[in-house]
Amino acid sequence: MKTGRLKQILLITDGCSNYGEDPVVVAGLARNQGVTVNVIGVLDDREEPQGLQEVEAIAESGGGVSQIVYQKNLSETVQMVTKQAMTQTIQGVVNKELEQILGERKTIEELPPDQRGEVVEIVDDLGETCDLEVLVLVDTSASMHHKLPTVKEALADLSLSLNARTGANQFSVYSFPDPKHTIKQRIDWTTELNAIHGLFSKLDSGGYTPTGPALKEALYAFTNKSLKRNGMDKEDPYEETGY
Repeated sequence: MKTGRLKQILLITDGCSNYGEDPVVVAGLARNQGVTVNVIGVLDDREEPQGLQEVEAIAESGGGVSQIVYQKNLSETVQMVTKQAMTQTIQGVVNKELEQILGERKTIEELPPDQRGEVVEIVDDLGETCDLEVLVLVDTSASMHHKLPTVKEALADLSLSLNARTGANQFSVYSFPDPKHTIKQRIDWTTELNAIHGLFSKLDSGGYTPTGPALKEALYAFTNKSLKRNGMDKEDPYEETGY
């Protein structure tokens, strides 16, 4: 099995969307186009995890991982969610190949223990060697303003953690809402997030949360990247991630 390219949107927010399309539907569209949507709901110490059911629904529809986390634990959670989603996606691909090889519905969990161990080793190895693209989509609505310094630290730690892998990593950072384009690119695709320092101190916080439109624009950003990488006409930009 050859290594492939995994694509993730990592949505960091602290509440429900209140404008535009249903983000759950948009996340399902992203999944169909080979982009996993992971969601982290950020709370501060005074908040109760109420009204954040949407976090789980978006991630489920997007084939990803969700987590509600208090601000102080955000850094380790960002790393955990990204890696867990990577493993989950690879396991899905492996399960599809097992079905083809064995000629019946068969998953990793259904294999005999000795075979299961071998397959798990393959999944772990792919998690270290596959190429990974992570588009970080940060909610900068008014209620997120005081949480942004913690988000900055978490993304810097994510970059350091993932760059210990042997596979290639690329990151980009977008924020929303933006009055002109729904989302705004803050960092173009890069192998390291060193540029994250000082970034969020300059952001203006808005009062509404157009999560659905923001996810759709983030998906377009992946499309544009694919077009540039493939010379504009060599590959269908919506082709599903494969191995």
